[in-house]
Amino acid sequence: MFRRIGWFIGLNNHSYSAKRLPDAKPRPAKVKPVAIMDTTQEIAIYIHRFHNLDLFQQGWYQIKITMKWEDGEHGSPGTPARVVQYEVPDLGSEDIHGIWRINDTDNSFSTQPFRIKYARQDVLLSIMVSFNLPLGKFEGLSTSAVVLKFELMYAPISESGSGLQASLDSCAAAVHEFRIPPKALLGLHSYCPVHFDAFHAVLVDTTVHISLLKSSSVVAPPKVNRDSRNVEELSGENIHGLGQAVGPVSSFDERQLSVLRALLASRDLLVEELQNLSKAIDQPIDLTDVTAKVDDKTLIDLRAELGIEVDKVLGPDKLQNGIEKANQNVDTRNDGLLYSASREDLFHSFHVLGNQVLYLWNTFLQFHRANKTSIMEYLRDAWATDRRAEWSIWMVYTKVEMPLHYIHSGADEPTHHGVHRRVSSLWKLADDPAQSAAMRADLHRRSIAQMRINSRSIQDMHIFGDPSRIPIVIVERVVNAPRRTVSVNSYFNHMNLKDYPGLSGPSYDAAKKPSTQQSGRVLKAVIFVHGFQGNHLDLRLVRNQWLLIDPKIEFLMSEVNEDKTSGDFKEMGQRLAQEVISFLKKKMDKISRSGSLRNIKLSFVGHSIGNIIIRTALTEGIMEPYLRYLYTYISISGPHLGYLYSSNSLFNSGLWLLKKFKGTQCIHQLTFTDDLDLQNTFLYKLCKQKTLESFRHIILLSSPQDGYVPYHSARIELCQASSSDYSKKGKIFLEMLNDCLDQIRAPSSEHRVFMRCDVNFDTSSQGRNLNTLIGRAAHIEFLETDAFARFVMWSFPELFR
Repeated sequence: MFRRIGWFIGLNNHSYSAKRLPDAKPRPAKVKPVAIMDTTQEIAIYIHRFHNLDLFQQGWYQIKITMKWEDGEHGSPGTPARVVQYEVPDLGSEDIHGIWRINDTDNSFSTQPFRIKYARQDVLLSIMVSFNLPLGKFEGLSTSAVVLKFELMYAPISESGSGLQASLDSCAAAVHEFRIPPKALLGLHSYCPVHFDAFHAVLVDTTVHISLLKSSSVVAPPKVNRDSRNVEELSGENIHGLGQAVGPVSSFDERQLSVLRALLASRDLLVEELQNLSKAIDQPIDLTDVTAKVDDKTLIDLRAELGIEVDKVLGPDKLQNGIEKANQNVDTRNDGLLYSASREDLFHSFHVLGNQVLYLWNTFLQFHRANKTSIMEYLRDAWATDRRAEWSIWMVYTKVEMPLHYIHSGADEPTHHGVHRRVSSLWKLADDPAQSAAMRADLHRRSIAQMRINSRSIQDMHIFGDPSRIPIVIVERVVNAPRRTVSVNSYFNHMNLKDYPGLSGPSYDAAKKPSTQQSGRVLKAVIFVHGFQGNHLDLRLVRNQWLLIDPKIEFLMSEVNEDKTSGDFKEMGQRLAQEVISFLKKKMDKISRSGSLRNIKLSFVGHSIGNIIIRTALTEGIMEPYLRYLYTYISISGPHLGYLYSSNSLFNSGLWLLKKFKGTQCIHQLTFTDDLDLQNTFLYKLCKQKTLESFRHIILLSSPQDGYVPYHSARIELCQASSSDYSKKGKIFLEMLNDCLDQIRAPSSEHRVFMRCDVNFDTSSQGRNLNTLIGRAAHIEFLETDAFARFVMWSFPELFR
């Protein structure tokens, strides 16, 4: 079942590769004349490391890889052809058990089992496995994609010996599939991170390398008019007779011409990629043997014979057009060169070209082995850039200007009636903003369902499996208007951080600008705060995405208010402030013991009422020395303006019950019933505090499907009901809104990023139930999916580094 007998491990410079042993009884060689041009796909997968972000269970883990054609009716599954272990694992380590395996039953490859003990643990695997997928059964080149499957196998930590592998083989703990489209099969070099699912948060650093090669079963025909010595030198194989009559190309199968064109394109792409990689990582690569052993005139003649007008090597950006041109049906009656070319000529060209592609492929594999880390980093950067473009399918970008000032037009302010009528008329056009946003997202989702995604990139099937089910994110970049007023008050007049060199002196503006001091470390701390009756792990998916962008962050998953979110916001804010200060001092002391602390970047992420707790904590005196270091603030469905205008009657009934029978103080504060005078309520006073002013980046995430938090409250914007409310309630609301927007408006000397992101989830699979009716489904979906966070954070990485 497993390839243990018939394989051996050969150590070579602290590495080993897998090779097949010869049969015990040599069989007589049989050379069967072959009259077709057979090719095979070789897909090499380099597994660099296994990084545990947040696995829930300790134990033994193993990565299993299989490969098959997407169209299962054509072609055999991928077969592991060769394995190269770049670095010898510490076989004596208690955290590594056994070696990698190949299973002949399901044609799978499995890494050696390794033990995971703690979060953010790295296991260096450093292994390359190549799969072969024959193309013999396809009519010409494959029109089917390839499905690459990674399985995470798990066994309890108590398992050992023979029982360990049996336990690992029992079932997969998680599965992650990728789709390699047909266009990529001619040649691709791509970073391919494997994340599995929300319950198995890991990162497997992987790269995928693809080339189209000549099948080893094809033999070369004799050549009379051309010198075949170059082919023999390149391949190291003797040329056997074809044994069949040759004729003009006009009778040649178009399938063979298509194969020849594709092999030529694969060769061009390999040369281009080798040159690009060499330049990108600043490591020379010698390709002189390629031109020395195979005359370029052969390739020029071949292009002419195939009717391909290519005067230079195809690059990745030219590949699509080049291949389409190459695969056009050539009218042999009108092309003199094709008409005069014989089948023998084209077979000879196929073997010359096939041997050269094989030589280039082996050159790449050797180059990769010598420069694996640099190539990984280069491909990872290219992947991040490409994903920003690819994921924009699910994102809609708009830009709006922040209004100068919303003015209330009550009976006591007759001079402003005209202004109010202007604001009110604008909102009549939009009708219900939440409904308009939902309709806009639905139209975009329908367009995606009809879209034909035709890309060369490897497709993550967590996203591309059903593109219409992925959240739609409408990104609204708000352009700041000039500030109405400029505050002369400063929070930073009595800083006392002299115990931490480098932090005691800078002013507000200096702290925001890049420091000229090069020595010392920057403490990047992110605080995650859960919502009502939440858990400290609620925001772990957002945290994991942040860690993928910047692994050097220090994070705090706030626990201090667990089981205490029914109380007073003031008390919850005090507890959070003390928890944050304790966390920061601990990290600062640790850095100071080993060096100097140059700067701090302090970011916050809140869900639901966790955002009110964050803003309350920032008003505490003990937080004052750290406000100048505030960096990025992400509000996920936060009720910043409370529930003065909540249109969800079912949810409002629930709030009434909580206040009536539970005595929940925070609900009284959110609904402005904590005081008879609205100007004495908690939220009104909180909006007067400068809680948002010091952040460099502010991102407000909302959802029109979320019935738990009023849409306008999460977005900090005007709502339709308030614009026509002439009572004191309407005036108080507009005053709170203006106070918050004034804090967000950046000073003239400072640039601040302010974005509103509408997230529209696909809830069709949940049906029509109580959760969807009251809007709870979308409110909780923020915690149970990370696609929206991945889109936003990877599209704007500068806000999170």
